[in-house]
Amino acid sequence: MAHKLKSKDLRKLNISSDKTISITLVIINKHYKHNTNEERIELILKIIENPEGYVNDPVLSKIAYEFYEPVEENTDIIPLVKRDVELNVFGRPLIKANAYQQMKTAMKLPVVEKAALMPDSHLGYGLPIGGVLAVNNAVIPFAIGMDIGCRMSLTIYDVTERFFKMHEHKFKQSIINNTAFGISKIVGFRQEHEFLDRDVFHTTALLKGLKSKAARQIGSSGSGNHFVEWGIVEMEGDELIDIPAGKYIGLLNHSGSRGFGASIARHYSDLAKEKSRLPYNMKHLAWLDMDNDDGREYWEAMNLAGDFASACHDQIHHNVAKEMGLVPLTKIENHHNFAWKEMVDGNEMIVHRKGSTPAGKNVLGIIPGSMTDPGFIVKGLGNEAAINSASHGAGRKCSRKETISKTTNSEMRKKLKQQNVHLIGGALDESPFAYKNLSQVMSFQNELVTTIGKFIPRIVRMDKAK
Repeated sequence: MAHKLKSKDLRKLNISSDKTISITLVIINKHYKHNTNEERIELILKIIENPEGYVNDPVLSKIAYEFYEPVEENTDIIPLVKRDVELNVFGRPLIKANAYQQMKTAMKLPVVEKAALMPDSHLGYGLPIGGVLAVNNAVIPFAIGMDIGCRMSLTIYDVTERFFKMHEHKFKQSIINNTAFGISKIVGFRQEHEFLDRDVFHTTALLKGLKSKAARQIGSSGSGNHFVEWGIVEMEGDELIDIPAGKYIGLLNHSGSRGFGASIARHYSDLAKEKSRLPYNMKHLAWLDMDNDDGREYWEAMNLAGDFASACHDQIHHNVAKEMGLVPLTKIENHHNFAWKEMVDGNEMIVHRKGSTPAGKNVLGIIPGSMTDPGFIVKGLGNEAAINSASHGAGRKCSRKETISKTTNSEMRKKLKQQNVHLIGGALDESPFAYKNLSQVMSFQNELVTTIGKFIPRIVRMDKAK
């Protein structure tokens, strides 16, 4: 039997009403107690997206009426009509129906012009993780997400694998001493970065109030799938990277804009809901017009959050390398959970990438595996059907609770030992068993990216096990 759904699970679906949460929990936990939580969440999402289809259901009608809003004449609700929007899907056999349907719902927005799903796609909040939307002159805060500018950064050092093995304890200690993970966690020493001195913090009351939070959290990482890890880098050699083919040591990390970005996302997502009168089941996909002050203000704040994520990565790599006395050869990095102004089919669009990697022609990026599986250093091929995008990882195949119910800590430790990986912290819900096979995911991306290197994890630090 699966664990009961809790109110926090529904709040993650952007359900805020205590009454709605209470009704939903009672009905779902009573009548669907033998279903997995993933199945329950999928059912709730279906009701949210199409409440009219459940108003006559003898069990689910009470939930449906919490979301059902009959549209009356002269209402100011924005009408959604069937539109011929292009959707290109890569790796369809790897993508569950709930993620596909979530993207189809987002495509009903009148501002959307083109969409794509990457092979790592899975159910998200607002937009599927691995979803890409090209939007006409508007920005959708929730299609970017709470962790604005979440990012991959890889620094490569001219250090041999033999040296790494000889000093493995020092490498472990370097990321213990210089990283911090989880809500409210900070690095235990003063951080300095040019980002904190920018005048832009004085442009709005929101940004002014967030400057002290940025100063506290800089150089730290979030929880969940965020990590800092040492590993072996195998480069094939490419004219875009000025280092010869061969083996190196690399420091790779994945994290975003922390509470700073989440505060921006929350503020402007709420503002968008007020401005865009959408049907209840789509309110979380409300947008801000780029011709209006609110849209331009969010755009500036979003870019600032992306720069903050980059600054956090700068500090992590600087502090860890300084303790080891290492000098970098080169650095490769890329955002996801972000929006860019790009040309799409000859027109300038706002391209939203929710957990997908920019893969324009000759754009470099990193697509990581799990805590044990190798990741790939890639070069974009500029595939217009994919809106110049690729996956941002392997993608989850199991929800967190499903992973915990299906596997054990001893199985995870065995997998870590087999792959010669030392884990610091880490939780069972982030175990390798939670993720799709990255090699299989990459097999659906031959027209999106070219592989020019590989990263093999050896020492991995994540938020502590729960």
